[in-house]
Amino acid sequence: MYKTQFNSLSRYKFSQILLHLTLVLYACLFGFAETLFAQTSKPAASYPNKPISFIVPYGAGGGADSRSRQIANLLSIELGQPIIIENKAGAGGNIGTEFIAKATPDGYTIGMGNFAPLAVNKALFGNLRFDPEKDLIPIVLIDKGPLILMVNPRSPYKTVSDIVKSAKEKPGTLTFASGGIGGTHQLSAELFKQSAGIDLIHIPYKSGAAAASDLLGASVDMMFEQMYSAKPNIDAGKLRAIAITSKSRSPLLKDIPTFFESGYPQVEVQNWQGFVAPKGTPPEIVGKINKAVNQILRKDNVRALILSQGNEVGGGTPEDFATLIKSESTKWSEVIRKGNIKAD
Repeated sequence: MYKTQFNSLSRYKFSQILLHLTLVLYACLFGFAETLFAQTSKPAASYPNKPISFIVPYGAGGGADSRSRQIANLLSIELGQPIIIENKAGAGGNIGTEFIAKATPDGYTIGMGNFAPLAVNKALFGNLRFDPEKDLIPIVLIDKGPLILMVNPRSPYKTVSDIVKSAKEKPGTLTFASGGIGGTHQLSAELFKQSAGIDLIHIPYKSGAAAASDLLGASVDMMFEQMYSAKPNIDAGKLRAIAITSKSRSPLLKDIPTFFESGYPQVEVQNWQGFVAPKGTPPEIVGKINKAVNQILRKDNVRALILSQGNEVGGGTPEDFATLIKSESTKWSEVIRKGNIKAD
């Protein structure tokens, strides 16, 4: 009898101990899950609580650098933390963009994503050490702007038709300058060549300024140049504008026809840029930056500055920017393939 009572008591105590251990285990698991949730949600909730590094994949003083500093200074005020600009130039924007792609995805390293490294260089180089689609998250488009086809004022060419006619009469003799292989200067001309069925000789330079200098000296026949760089020389009568690559005429140069009006609607080119972050950056952080930048882009003084340079103001959602990048990548990959364009 005592043995039976002892066994019953033992089983009771064992079941109590087992129940206790089970409750303890559940409590530990719940506590771990709660801690894990707090750890993953805390960075987004408190972001930012220290300075942010902003990577510009081009040199100081250029268009990407200037726009980055303008917006980053205002973003610093919106977010309440310093934003430190770091220029990491080289390889057509690839070095700086790769740095962004491989950074810790915590929101403390973001940067400027540009036309070439995001939509062109994968097809142009073929051996990038990062994948723009897989390794980066678009945050927000900042701005985009058209290019202008220009000639020297002493040139006989006054319309797109003049150039096409001459190129067909003397194939392989007309030249165009660019600031380097794979940039918007060259790709705009390549798209024009393919659309018009003509042959033009590419003369690449180390920079857009060097290319424009030779156009001013009439050493080359023509050049596609971004609006903000082209307009001063056009206004001064040092260069003649032939056509613009936007869908509609620019309010800053109302007399310059579009390529659409000139009979080549395919020649639509915009040089664009926007903020990007490493893949894996929490959506809450991406959303916070997106919201802040959209507020900045709605400011009258910011809009006036961008519009005064002949560009369109960006903005919108991360998904909007991602759609633009994908569309542009498809378009320019085909142009590069058809033109057999290869990086040096």
